Amino acid sequence: FSLRSPFINEFYIDQSIAHNGVCLTVVSIVDNEYTVTAIEETLNKTNLKHWKKGSRINIERCLTNNKRLDGHFVQGHVDTTTQCTKISEADGSWYYEFTLPSEFAELVVDKGSICINGVSLTVILNSENTFQVAIIPYTYEHTNFGKLNVGDTVNLEFDILGKYVSRILKLRGQ
Repeated sequence: FSLRSPFINEFYIDQSIAHNGVCLTVVSIVDNEYTVTAIEETLNKTNLKHWKKGSRINIERCLTNNKRLDGHFVQGHVDTTTQCTKISEADGSWYYEFTLPSEFAELVVDKGSICINGVSLTVILNSENTFQVAIIPYTYEHTNFGKLNVGDTVNLEFDILGKYVSRILKLRGQ
C-alpha cells in the first residue's frame, strides 16, 4: 500500500505505524508517499482489503515509554472485523452499535476497553451479539468515525488483559 500522511516527515523506514489499528511497517518513503506491506493473514483478518484510493484511515505512531497512556494498551494486532449496525446522535455525541461475533463475546464487558479502527474506546452497552460505544465530538472530527456508515466494516482489537485472562481460564478448564 502506498499512502500519504500529513505526518510523513515524522516517519522513517522500519517504523511500526497503526493504520486503522493494524500495525504495519514502513518499508519505503519517497517524496510525500510511504509504503507499507501486509501479509495474507493481515488482509484476511482486517478491513485493509476494503481500502480504496481516498479512504480516510486512522494513523497512529507507537507509544514510547516516556509518554502517558491515554486509553488502554493497544498492540495493533487486530482480532477480527465487524460491521456497524446503527449510528445515532444525542446530546452532542454519537453512538455506534456493532455486531459482536459470538466467539469474542466473553472479551467485551460494560465499561471495558475495546479498540475500533485503532481508536481506544469504552464499551457503554453490550449484549450477546452487539455492543455500543459513544464518540465525543473531538474523536468524531479527528478520526474516521465521522465518515463511518451503517454497514461499514471496522477492525476490532480486544483488550489484551481480557485475552490473557480468557486464555488462562480456558487452559485451566474453567
